[in-house]
Amino acid sequence: MLSIKTKSSKKRAPGTRRRFLLPATFLLLSFLLMILPLEGFVSSVKAVLAYVFIPQVRLAHGTTKYAENVYETVRELLDAHRENRELKQEIEMTKLLASQAEAILDENGRLSEILNLKAARRWKGVWAKVAYREPTQWNTVIIDKGLKDGIRERSAVISMEEGKEALAGVVVETTENTSKVLLVRDEDFSAAVYLERGQEEGLLTGNGPRPVRIKYIPLLTQVEKGDKVFTAATSSIFPAGILVGEVSGVREDESFQTALTVNVEPQVRSAAVKEVFVISDDGGGR
Repeated sequence: MLSIKTKSSKKRAPGTRRRFLLPATFLLLSFLLMILPLEGFVSSVKAVLAYVFIPQVRLAHGTTKYAENVYETVRELLDAHRENRELKQEIEMTKLLASQAEAILDENGRLSEILNLKAARRWKGVWAKVAYREPTQWNTVIIDKGLKDGIRERSAVISMEEGKEALAGVVVETTENTSKVLLVRDEDFSAAVYLERGQEEGLLTGNGPRPVRIKYIPLLTQVEKGDKVFTAATSSIFPAGILVGEVSGVREDESFQTALTVNVEPQVRSAAVKEVFVISDDGGGR
């Protein structure tokens, strides 16, 4: 019995040695990795052995590479987002500059017309700019000059349109610093005018969005589309000879068969009024 146990033990001995050989080798290599110096060729060998024999090192290396790739991707996305935002800002700035350039060109055009009027005008007065409009009263404007600038109620107001000076309206209210101007198209506006062709006079009245009209023109008057209309000398407010507009149509007056109603297209458009000249006297126009 004793001899049998001895043989069995001898048979298992090589397997037992092999079973302990791998852990021992692993421990030896780990010990060597710990005690070997960290410079030169030995350092490189140590790094290779650690990568081959220690799974955690390979896993950490793979995780580091993945993290680096994720970081690069996120950074690229952030850079792209920043560049996209900057491009949008540049586009908006370009649009703003283009709009400002257009406004400057328009302003230069109006100022050029003003210079022409300054050289040719026959009246004394003051220039003013439109400060704002009242949305519910589109045919009235508030200008930036008032009593302290010599403007008074019932003062005639002219402006420039397509290089021509023409009647824009009349001052109806004043404060120290501002004035309210009633434009020609307003339904409360009226002025004595005459037709250029035969010098016939009539009463021009505003008509809101509809054509401005001249009433009380004699029935047999020769009137044609395109005839000029000017302020008359009989007006109590406006100097004579200010261009108002052109005849756009003629019809018989529905109330008085002995008179014509003449439609007029004002020279100065309500929506285009930006600068005006307020006449302080009418000595030159009479």
